[in-house]
Amino acid sequence: MKLHELRPAPGAIRKRKRVARGIAAGQGKTAGRGTKGQNARSGGGVRPYFEGGQLPLVRRLPYIRGFTNIFKIYYQPVNLKDLRDRFPADAEVTPEALAEAGLIRSAKRPVVLLGDGDVDRPLKVRVHRVSRSARAKIEAAGGVVELLPVPKLRIKRGQKH
Repeated sequence: MKLHELRPAPGAIRKRKRVARGIAAGQGKTAGRGTKGQNARSGGGVRPYFEGGQLPLVRRLPYIRGFTNIFKIYYQPVNLKDLRDRFPADAEVTPEALAEAGLIRSAKRPVVLLGDGDVDRPLKVRVHRVSRSARAKIEAAGGVVELLPVPKLRIKRGQKH
């Protein structure tokens, strides 16, 4: 095959349809537009969202203000009172241990430790975020708090926790 022998595939090129050029042309008289009405007129037709005069969907729905931040990090909350019954003294509290104890759904998602409740034993806590009161209570009981880096997770729509 040579460059000058290249041809489009058979049937790939169709002739332009010439409308309103007489009855013999096949598309004469009404030129495929039907008879009368708004769509038969020059420049006729309705807007894409027109619903025939009924109250349009866009006007039927209430205003929705604000937006959803796609970068928001959804933390799984755990309170100090939850740790009291499930972890012995000097235990290491990690997302994996919390998931095993049934306090969080997934060890892969970030965890925040909140200060509701008291701690009466030293614990080594390794989570992604800790409230000030929780940190103070753990350190007062002789425990240690270490922050983990927040994993970069793609949260699917409607799946927050």
